[in-house]
Amino acid sequence: MNLSSAQRRSLSWLALGLAALGVLWLLAPVLTPFLVGAVLAYALHPAVERLAARRVPRVLSVLLVEVTVIFVLVAVLLLVVPILSKELPLLREQIPLLADRLNRALTPWLAQFGVDVAFDIASIKAFVLKYLDANVEDWLATVLSSARIGGSIVLAVIGNAVLVPVVLFFLLMDWPSVVARVQSLVPPRMRPAFHDFMDECDLVLGQYLRGALLVMLSMAFFYSVGLGMFGFDLAVPIGVFTGLAMFIPYLGFGLGLMLALLAGVLQFASAYGVIAVAVVYGIGQMFEGFYLTPRLVGTRIGMSPLAVIFALLAFGHLFGFAGVLVALPASAVLVVAVGRLRGMYLQSRLYGSS
Repeated sequence: MNLSSAQRRSLSWLALGLAALGVLWLLAPVLTPFLVGAVLAYALHPAVERLAARRVPRVLSVLLVEVTVIFVLVAVLLLVVPILSKELPLLREQIPLLADRLNRALTPWLAQFGVDVAFDIASIKAFVLKYLDANVEDWLATVLSSARIGGSIVLAVIGNAVLVPVVLFFLLMDWPSVVARVQSLVPPRMRPAFHDFMDECDLVLGQYLRGALLVMLSMAFFYSVGLGMFGFDLAVPIGVFTGLAMFIPYLGFGLGLMLALLAGVLQFASAYGVIAVAVVYGIGQMFEGFYLTPRLVGTRIGMSPLAVIFALLAFGHLFGFAGVLVALPASAVLVVAVGRLRGMYLQSRLYGSS
């Protein structure tokens, strides 16, 4: 079968694309810190370029931007510390009381249906005292024991935590030359189309990143104020954590919701805490979904909620946690590519032929 030059060229590009996907799949664990560093470099390089344009030495510009980002990330993670330090003692006190209350309420009701179920309050108290009443030395011993058992996992986490900032530094330092080298690999006849495609991708990604940041900050303020109005002691750390964790769609909000529910149940020991969280987070979701996101982000990257969930699962399966972080930015590029292919198909003779 004789193939035209256009068909051979298309098959060659398809083979190269499949080979690249195969390499990414095989080397996913090794590529994770480089992938995260590349995404962060793309998001942060405009700030570096602005500082460099004001005659700030590039090394100093990169260090300022990277140290600021690391400081912000560490601060977000440290928000969990006051939450845990406040909730663990309450958890130790409230779990036996909640179990006893459920025991008195559920046992008679289930008995009407012939189900004989009761919580062993003594065992629950013993479990709580064993695992939640431990001192710092006991917790440290448990952590060290877990580190010895899963040493490879701990080393991988530490290695990535060290490697990602190093990769980010060198990428930000060499970003203009890296972009120029990538562009030089594109055949000259294809460069106009390539630049047009990348400009559209850059526009979509820029809109997503700027809009997502505004949404995160707005929702952090909303949740903090909302929980504070209902009397939550941990309103600010939980609200700020929930808002900023929304960068990871669904997962971040779900984690913040669980922390808020736990705080409400432990602090108020009644349905008031659950109702308060339901009101604040329910209104917050409607406010974010029907007003903030359409106004600040528009259609984001043009994906339905089902497509977003699929992208998170697919990229998470291929690249782990880093895949979850890059799922939506990578999907934005795919959305642009699919839109281009759809336009080419609608203009082709295949579509137009009767």
